[in-house]
Amino acid sequence: MIFKCRNCGANAIYSPEKQSMYCPYCDSVDCEEPAPGEGMNFCINCGGELDPGDYKSAVKCAHCDSYTIFEERTSGEYEPRLIIPFKMGKKQAQELLKKEFGKKPFLPSDFLSEGKMEKMEGMYVPYFMYDFDCDYQFRGTGHVVRKWRSGDTEYTETSVFRVERDMKVGFDKVPVDASIAMADDIMDLLEPFGYGSLEPFQMKYMSGFSAEKYNMSSSELEPRAISKAKRDAKELMDKTLTRYTSIVDRNDNVNFRTENDNYSLLPVWNYNYTYRGKTYLFKINGQTGKMSGKPPISVPKVIAYSATVFLGMVAIGNLLNLILGVL
Repeated sequence: MIFKCRNCGANAIYSPEKQSMYCPYCDSVDCEEPAPGEGMNFCINCGGELDPGDYKSAVKCAHCDSYTIFEERTSGEYEPRLIIPFKMGKKQAQELLKKEFGKKPFLPSDFLSEGKMEKMEGMYVPYFMYDFDCDYQFRGTGHVVRKWRSGDTEYTETSVFRVERDMKVGFDKVPVDASIAMADDIMDLLEPFGYGSLEPFQMKYMSGFSAEKYNMSSSELEPRAISKAKRDAKELMDKTLTRYTSIVDRNDNVNFRTENDNYSLLPVWNYNYTYRGKTYLFKINGQTGKMSGKPPISVPKVIAYSATVFLGMVAIGNLLNLILGVL
């Protein structure tokens, strides 16, 4: 499927800036008409061959730049329940990169070039978002240590308490990405998304971006979601224990019950930069602008800078010798 502009027939896409469907050719807004396709081998618009791989659910045609959405991978068991539409367009994402790295002195010269950044791609990443009910039982021994001084003598009093806590807590929309290609540690750095902006899935939001269907099942990812929720539950429990100087014989009994797992699509801008045979990955949360990625260092620039500093120091040394010789 592609979305065509009813006024000029071009590919209508979702515009984060306008927060609506938009035709970049005739500037029409809310002009989209769905044009169903047949299979995933060829572009509906130009007939060019497409390469969706094993998981792509939306791709950009390399021949005509139109965006094809594969209905086979966005319906039935692969139909997302929720989506956060892109709030940030490509230019804004590029500006964030410039702001973050523009003043770094040792970046390769073309790292922020227009040619390189034009290849930045917006992508809807598949997530499962879990709702949990948590029963948390804590048992332990708490020590409260009090110290005071009277005259020249220092006293220490240690009070010992049996500590018991029973806590019930609900977790809504704990996110875990369901893409094999996305490194979990990098994706975690993009959180949190503004989950209040989740909407019922509409296919039109995908027009103008690439996307993946989920690569891993909800049951495979559930343990990771529980691990994330368990960490947060422990933080909540620890906040109730701050009156104690120390806790010993700690016993945490935490049980989770899964209430729901919402298959969702969340927006991410990808910028892949290759330097000296190594690819550096940068990802920007397409809703909040939160960023992950570490840039390369230009070795020639470091050498040039070091040489300049060295020559400067030599020049200063020679000047000092000259002054001391005169004196």
